Amino acid sequence: MEAAGTHSQFTSEPFRVPRAEIERRTAAIQAELVRAGVDGLFIVQRADLFYFSGTAQNGFLYLPAEGRPLLFVKQSVARARAESAIETLAPIDSVKAVPGLIADAYGRMPDRLGLELDVLPVNDFRFYRSLFNPKDCLDGSPLILRVRSIKSDWEIAQLEATAEMTRSTFDHMRTIIAPGLTEMQFAGMYETYARTIGHGGKLRVRHYNAEGYPWHVLSGENGGRVGVLDSPASGQGTSAAFPAGGGGRRLRRDEPVMVDLGSVLNGYHLDETRMFAIGSMPAKAYRACRAAIEIQAAVVERARPGVTLAEIFELASSMADRLGFRDVFLGPCGHQVRFIGHGIGLELVEPPIIARGRETPLETGMVLAVEPKIVYENEFAAGVESVFRVTPAGGRLISKVPVEIFIC
Repeated sequence: MEAAGTHSQFTSEPFRVPRAEIERRTAAIQAELVRAGVDGLFIVQRADLFYFSGTAQNGFLYLPAEGRPLLFVKQSVARARAESAIETLAPIDSVKAVPGLIADAYGRMPDRLGLELDVLPVNDFRFYRSLFNPKDCLDGSPLILRVRSIKSDWEIAQLEATAEMTRSTFDHMRTIIAPGLTEMQFAGMYETYARTIGHGGKLRVRHYNAEGYPWHVLSGENGGRVGVLDSPASGQGTSAAFPAGGGGRRLRRDEPVMVDLGSVLNGYHLDETRMFAIGSMPAKAYRACRAAIEIQAAVVERARPGVTLAEIFELASSMADRLGFRDVFLGPCGHQVRFIGHGIGLELVEPPIIARGRETPLETGMVLAVEPKIVYENEFAAGVESVFRVTPAGGRLISKVPVEIFIC
């Protein structure tokens, strides 16, 4: 049942990545393989599999440096055929059948095989190395992530659809936030709404020890609580077993409330933060909020092709110094993180990372979330986060949530 006044983004038509999009991605990764001297790439990780094949069914994808990709599917073959634009699909009962099928299809096995070594467990790596027995196993993840970092117009359209869903969710938050709700109650209410308009629920993260969640609600002193996250503020969390995000603290009038929402629609993520207050925002927090908004605007304006990630970071850092927030920018004194933004797409955090010392230049088509945060330990957090696209004329916001402080 749809929430009143909304239009669900769920449809009866299956979501499908266009054939031209899959072919573009295949050509891009094959060019990277040729440059790196890798004969073939064996894809196991679910987000990478979806990116290059259009399906996330139980299977594997072999991408040769030359020739057509070969998709192996265990379950469900029928759904994979309906979802994927890959022409050559081989049903398998076991991955042990894959080497023989590769040899039959291409006339040889790869001597230099790429695997996703940043996420592949050691035992799985040993198994695949033994199964394929190549002369050399190489890390294919940097090549994959390099290709994924440049978004096509079709991908931008998917991100814009997620942005519309997020905008609607933030609008809903403004109507339901109330004193007395716990952080988790508030999060549960807006998550319920978001699910009715398409939120996929599962936020994909790449690192094995990281967890994505949409209930990062930090109110009052919980906004100034550091902890497990490599983030300016961790929040209270629900217990010692999950010590991050919203918890049991009740929202109060006249205090800052930070909401950092991760959204996903058809696999494409957005990561956005806005500040709320019920009644009024304290003056100290208001100044910090305005500073974060000013820093974000400068970063987005500066984000042109050729500008390095380090230059963007230093711009934000120097502005924070000038505005009087040096010791509390990106975390309280002694707990400051060294990044101000990250790529985003099929995973919540992707390369490139906007961080000190990173000399990678921005390129047209990169999509990043920039998140200047100002944190006073055990007092509050203030900040903003929006997603933008790099264009020759500078950054263009994909986010559609107004860049404002919401006083409710």
